[in-house]
Amino acid sequence: MTPLLKLDDHDEEQEIEFELSWLLSLSLQERFRLMFKKTKELIALLEGNGHRRPAQIVKRT
Repeated sequence: MTPLLKLDDHDEEQEIEFELSWLLSLSLQERFRLMFKKTKELIALLEGNGHRRPAQIVKRT
């Protein structure tokens, strides 16, 4: 379960510190799994909003 940060006022420094401490608590495998999951989410969002993948390079014969 992901911990939650609850602040009365907006404090960007405290948010960054919280995020970094959470990321440091993850193992290397968990960080890579999270990175790959977020990458897939980003690709799905881009494709859903009309951004296609770049054209593939076709080798001429």
